[in-house]
Amino acid sequence: MLKGKKLKLPDRLGSLVVGLDDKDDDSGGSGSVFESGEELEIIQPNGLGLDRESESDKDGEVEEEAMLLNRKIKVDGESEHNGRHHRNEKDGSAHLSVLKIIEADEKRSDLEHEISQKEINLEKLQRIASTGLPDGGGLRATVWKLLLGYLPPSRNLWEKELTENRQKYAKLREELLLTPSELARIKEEAMQSNEHNNTGSDSDGPLTRHEISHEDHPLSLGKASLWHQHFEHTEIALQIDRDLQRTHPEMKFFSGESSFSRKHRESMRNILLLFSKLNPAIRYVQGMNEVLAPIYYVFSTDTDEKNVSNAEADSFSCFVRLLSDSVDHFCQQLDNSSVGILSTLSRLAELLKENDEELWRHLEFTSKVKPQYYAFRWITLLLTQEFNFQSILRIWDSLLGNPFGVQDMLLRVCCAMLLCVRTRLLSGDFAANLKLLQHYPDINIEHLLQLAQDLSPDTSSYRLSL
Repeated sequence: MLKGKKLKLPDRLGSLVVGLDDKDDDSGGSGSVFESGEELEIIQPNGLGLDRESESDKDGEVEEEAMLLNRKIKVDGESEHNGRHHRNEKDGSAHLSVLKIIEADEKRSDLEHEISQKEINLEKLQRIASTGLPDGGGLRATVWKLLLGYLPPSRNLWEKELTENRQKYAKLREELLLTPSELARIKEEAMQSNEHNNTGSDSDGPLTRHEISHEDHPLSLGKASLWHQHFEHTEIALQIDRDLQRTHPEMKFFSGESSFSRKHRESMRNILLLFSKLNPAIRYVQGMNEVLAPIYYVFSTDTDEKNVSNAEADSFSCFVRLLSDSVDHFCQQLDNSSVGILSTLSRLAELLKENDEELWRHLEFTSKVKPQYYAFRWITLLLTQEFNFQSILRIWDSLLGNPFGVQDMLLRVCCAMLLCVRTRLLSGDFAANLKLLQHYPDINIEHLLQLAQDLSPDTSSYRLSL
């Protein structure tokens, strides 16, 4: 059974200035409070002051001086303690930073060693990825390709597989993304080139007139017509363009009118439009741009120039692989089937019930906040709308590194998200809870992922201490 870690606060510092303890005498009268070190003249019955100090005067002075000295020592000691406290805080932060740097370097070395092997141990790679991959150096790009099955475990096959997949993408792009007129021009140029090579003549002959079939005519309404298919996808292309303009507007990589941001949007547009044409039952669904964004960003920021130049082709293949086990969530006709989104939402509710029945009952029956009101977006878009971009990359390391698949870890993270705000949910009504879950607060991502990892379907009870 897990317990949440409570934040430890430093011990409360004492008062830096010590005041006089007794401001009133024992008789209850209001005595005067004198400044430290002030000498009191002893008054004789006749009202005259003595020329000499009595022994009791000297004793009083000694006691007073001792008291002042003690005060000074205490103030100096507390000031020194306060200074040490702040120095210790700084030293502690610096120590943690050094430890993190050392840990990141060790992880980087482990990854570089592992992916340099002839046969890569995918289980070890999954374990490392689940703890978070280091930024920079192209390691995340390579590891993601391996975890998605785009690169085979045998390193000797990498070049062959990459070349074949990139050539296939280029062919698909040529066949499906070019307009019919552009495609017809390329075919005609190829035919003329073949005829020229066959005749071996350099003389210019009469122009050859080619017949245009009914299917190739721009006004053809037949479903097999290339022009009909082209116009059919025009509206989808416009929707993709609108969505890409809204993709992570805070990042110059995606937004703005710079040449490189326009290039990135054009590549992502090609990927999404090609996916739509190859999957006519699903086509493009709003939000797929958000799922593509992390993949394309990671592959486009690789340190290998050849990989960067082929980021579009590699991103397409990995995007298709990532959606392969969740694409049914985008198909409305399958919503009520065993592979549809409603079935997945039910699995999330069951997971929450097994780990925290009290919270499940409150959401299900008291506040009546159903999973479809908030988790539909969490699941279909793989949490890309709930966290900042850097946190998304970290979460995806764990999703892709899960040996039981992306969907298994995704449901765990969704359940952990509910548990992390348990106290607020239990005290909230429908409106408050819906707002909280649709605008999820910033939390410690490492704590969230550890909590998700530790959840078990057969756990009968779970409580999170907050």
